[in-house]
Amino acid sequence: MRAPRFWWQPSPSLQANLLRPVGLVYGSVAARRMKRRGEQVELPVICIGNFTAGGAGKTPTAIAIATILDAAGENPVFLSRGYGGSLAGPVRVQPQHGAGDVGDEPVLLSRTARAIVSRSRPAGARLAYEIGATVVVMDDGLQNPSLIKDCAIAVVDGATGIGNGLPLPAGPLRAPMDAQWPLVDAVVVIGNGEPGRLVALEADEHGKRVFTASLEPAPEAAEALRGRRVMAFAGIGRPEKFFDTLHACGAIVDVTHAFPDHHSFKAEEVAALRQEAEKHGLLPVTTEKDLVRIADASAAWPELMALPVRLRIENETGLRNLLMRRINERRLRVT
Repeated sequence: MRAPRFWWQPSPSLQANLLRPVGLVYGSVAARRMKRRGEQVELPVICIGNFTAGGAGKTPTAIAIATILDAAGENPVFLSRGYGGSLAGPVRVQPQHGAGDVGDEPVLLSRTARAIVSRSRPAGARLAYEIGATVVVMDDGLQNPSLIKDCAIAVVDGATGIGNGLPLPAGPLRAPMDAQWPLVDAVVVIGNGEPGRLVALEADEHGKRVFTASLEPAPEAAEALRGRRVMAFAGIGRPEKFFDTLHACGAIVDVTHAFPDHHSFKAEEVAALRQEAEKHGLLPVTTEKDLVRIADASAAWPELMALPVRLRIENETGLRNLLMRRINERRLRVT
């Protein structure tokens, strides 16, 4: 599914207002569900989620946080629902698993630390404990009440914020903001923009920590793209973010193709993209997440390049201190 443009307008459009009654019902149900008491598991749980549907940068944020925790002496294990994968779990992601098995995000996460896929978050957290984790880093699940979270971090795209501020389907919110703020400990705003600045101000008013961050391409990959004519394609929450990153690297973006988030590429689609790139003499470039899904859909495409990105957090020390304080508070409560 591709998010409708009216979701991201600063105020509700005619379409949004027509859908507002449905959004009120959806938001009310979601808010009630979020109040359910979750299960307490043996490990501290750090949740990385977002207020809205669609991509805001959760996966690179989860990777950055796991890296911070590893440097602090912890043994983090990722926990994911495995969106798009066929395995219900709980199962540890293995090298032989592809996006069709566990989803694209767990495959990427498993390259940084061990990752578990489980439709049941409590069952997945128990498996993390059994394999020796000291902390669970949950990718997504901010609105899921099944696990008690020791620290919940909402990731916000600075360019879009919370859109028109309405719940699905009238807007992008997974639940009304007044139901979500009490569950959040901190906000990470990725990139610049007035929408993100407004969310940061609101977070500050609610007494939440605010961290700013930016997605940066790997320097070697960025240098390899400088001056190259490319065909770019992506099936992520906002493909235009990827295209803008390529422009910033100095690439000459001749052709772009935007697909829905988590798009499952068919072999014929991959063949058509490859034929187009070869016909026009363009370097094909996509995201790491898309490359994981393409690997399931076709034979090797050696010319295809994925652009790795990492999250640079402005006040990383402050975030590390927040995480470790919440982890240690949890441990003190159970001793």
